[in-house]
Amino acid sequence: MSLVPNEEGLKINWVNYRTSIKHLYFRMDADNKRASIYIEISHPDEGIRELMFTQFQEYKKILHTELEEEWIWNKNYYDEYGKNAARIGIELNKKVSVFKTEDWPDLIRFFKPRMIALDRFWSNAKYGFELFN
Repeated sequence: MSLVPNEEGLKINWVNYRTSIKHLYFRMDADNKRASIYIEISHPDEGIRELMFTQFQEYKKILHTELEEEWIWNKNYYDEYGKNAARIGIELNKKVSVFKTEDWPDLIRFFKPRMIALDRFWSNAKYGFELFN
């Protein structure tokens, strides 16, 4: 995916996508069983995290229009270490493994259009989140 420029025509690292907003990440996750892509709001202050989530809710229709699908909104997600975050994302609905080369085409077909759509969304929406810097 490194060969695909972002919405502004710049080369970017898709795996470590920079939103330029602290505690706000676009993540792709794949292991030996599943793959998911999500927006993660991990601000340590619960009130600010909630405000950021609410701000995304204001952009929900635009986000889903860019993605051409509805994602799952989870205001209180706890990871395997008990860390609280807010997540907006989707999981690939079939079993795949990042360790099996035969699954790589499915993973690319899953991640690539969604990251490009997230970038398109973010190129316009990011200005509404600058107050969180």
